[in-house]
Amino acid sequence: MKNGGNGFTRTGLRRLHDVLTGHVESGKIPGLVALVGRGDETHVEALGTMRHDGGPPMRRDTIFRMASTSKPVSVAAAMILVDECRLRLDHPVQEWLPELADRQVLKRFDGPLDDTVPARRPITVRDVLTSTFGLGMDMTSLGTPIMNAVFARGLTPNLPEPMPEPDEWMRRLGELPLMHQPGERWQYHIGNDLLGVLVARVTGQSFETFLHERVFEPLGMADTGFHVPADKIDRLPPLYAPDPRTGEFTVWDEARGGRWSRPPAFPSGGGGLVSTVDDYHAYFRMLLNGGMHGSERILSRPAVELMTTNRLTPEQQAARHAMAVDNVHISHGQGQHGGWGLGMAVRTYRGDYAPIGQYGWDGGSGTSSYADPANQLTGILLTQVGASVPDPMRLMHDFWTTLYQALDD
Repeated sequence: MKNGGNGFTRTGLRRLHDVLTGHVESGKIPGLVALVGRGDETHVEALGTMRHDGGPPMRRDTIFRMASTSKPVSVAAAMILVDECRLRLDHPVQEWLPELADRQVLKRFDGPLDDTVPARRPITVRDVLTSTFGLGMDMTSLGTPIMNAVFARGLTPNLPEPMPEPDEWMRRLGELPLMHQPGERWQYHIGNDLLGVLVARVTGQSFETFLHERVFEPLGMADTGFHVPADKIDRLPPLYAPDPRTGEFTVWDEARGGRWSRPPAFPSGGGGLVSTVDDYHAYFRMLLNGGMHGSERILSRPAVELMTTNRLTPEQQAARHAMAVDNVHISHGQGQHGGWGLGMAVRTYRGDYAPIGQYGWDGGSGTSSYADPANQLTGILLTQVGASVPDPMRLMHDFWTTLYQALDD
């Protein structure tokens, strides 16, 4: 352990408990489950209730919709295939995704969809894994013809169209031009969903089956998947999207009969997983251990190093930075990361209490999960309040600030 420390101070953990309790008692966060781990020491807080008007208490095994916190986990499937030489980083993806052959690229990202030039080169596996293949959810380009087309075709989760099954999703994606030349700019999210289709086509298995066999089962992640079975649905709280003006709690997704109560048409690597604090702890501990879980290797050490270090050039990074600073009203520390690895943010400069090298990501459903190699630290915070209001992001900010004060060095 760094500096001979052994986990967390009692005073620090008490302060963490008090800060989290304050958020629950404010009435803005009905309940939460938080886990902090360091070495073999783990501390869990389960506070508040499943529903905003009461109901069962939050428990350590409560299941949450992970939203974009799915990205750091689902990318492992693709890296297993790179380890096995079934995928090569600089191989064109059109061998498996022929819908992406012979791309056209918009002359201007905000221009009409038919004003295009041919792509300078094919899209590669690396472009997909680094979210630089040329299309994504660009929060700074909302209202442009290409963004309107992405939403109208159901290419992103429930905005406003439900996502179709993977082959139809690929067909619709293939109808659109790219916003930028392959490899030119980082763009959010769609690449993370695309890699799930790529994994399924390379392996001949569904994305969910491959993840279960190669990642979830070996790590003992028994409560992680793309839906919640009927015998576990009582452990899933509703997901709230409070009214941004009034703060009134509005149910965005109910547990029974909701979006996660049955297998989805499209298993979304970008935002579709459900999980628990202990399952996510097992995954991030594996990353901290260089790909090992006990005596079993899940990923090679070089694969983990590629995932958890910055992959972006300054030019690619410009869009990443714009998303962070232009969405600052809801972002937790996103402007302080700097870099992006594969499926996750990587801190390349110190902008808050977390050191350079910390990696992980946050989710719009009120989820946050990071690992810190310098301190051998994992932190996971899960709640049921979406980022339609700033409250879950403020909670995340306070969680990480307080957690770093609790380190026992």
